[in-house]
Amino acid sequence: MDAHEKLAEVVHRTPLETSKTFDQLTHQHVYLKMENQQRTGAFKVRGASYKIARLTEEEAERGVIAASAGNHAQGVALAATKRGIKSTIFMPEGTPKAKIQATEGYGADIVLIGESFQEAYQAAKAEQKVKGATFVHPFDDFDVMAGQATVAVEMLEQQPELDTLVVPIGGGGLISGVAFAAKSLKPEIQIIGVQSAKASATYNAFYKTGPQKLSSVSTIADGIAVKERGRLTFQCIQKYVDRIITVDEHHIAKAMLQLLEREKTLVEGAGATALGALLDEKSNIKSNHCGVILSGGNMDLSRLQSVRELATPKKIVIAK
Repeated sequence: MDAHEKLAEVVHRTPLETSKTFDQLTHQHVYLKMENQQRTGAFKVRGASYKIARLTEEEAERGVIAASAGNHAQGVALAATKRGIKSTIFMPEGTPKAKIQATEGYGADIVLIGESFQEAYQAAKAEQKVKGATFVHPFDDFDVMAGQATVAVEMLEQQPELDTLVVPIGGGGLISGVAFAAKSLKPEIQIIGVQSAKASATYNAFYKTGPQKLSSVSTIADGIAVKERGRLTFQCIQKYVDRIITVDEHHIAKAMLQLLEREKTLVEGAGATALGALLDEKSNIKSNHCGVILSGGNMDLSRLQSVRELATPKKIVIAK
């Protein structure tokens, strides 16, 4: 695959870790793809780097504009700076400070606007029309999807016995690339997508239930808090993804804490969503060798107490 070869010297080949803790909890062999250890702390640098590497000199000279909840922003900023391209990133106002500061550190100009990705996206597109810069979409772009597909290529090289991949879904760029690549290499593999129950636009569209365009999204998994599905990504999802499930805030937070306490690894809400679903017995994920993508680790540590509170089961008080 062209993307796999092109990114070999740009991105880290992240580890595929095993865990006795999660093996015992799920009664299967679990393999964690540690994209929280990727450059910029998330998988997004793969798609951003491949997209920017393919820009013509004319496109590069105009600079790039992007919209992001945080991780795509860092990927674009790093890739653009490495190529000497000016980058401007529009981010939701609630983006964790750690992601904003990191993006600035990679050389981008930041504009904070709106509640969610959608508002930031609309503002970025309006600016792009005025300035004529090249827009780098965080998910609805075939080059971006091709870059994300390298996650699956690596996983199957690292563990050919994988029979299931569990993948978080925001706009769908990661799961689109992963599903296409995995099914191309191993047609019988099962691809399961996971969304936060509080940001379930793709789940709703996939099963034709509930609103496909959400009025608001508020979830601990801010990296996948997207109000509506992607157009190009959804075509891939319909063709290559076997199931989509949703997971509640408690199970996401619980997975974050278990990763920190048992595996000594820090993962953000979006990054823990797939594992949260696997650990939730209601999800009913059956597998012998299950690959789980921990998509990012850019967590604002000031939120750790709220994560702990979400992870703790609420006591039910029965009035006498």
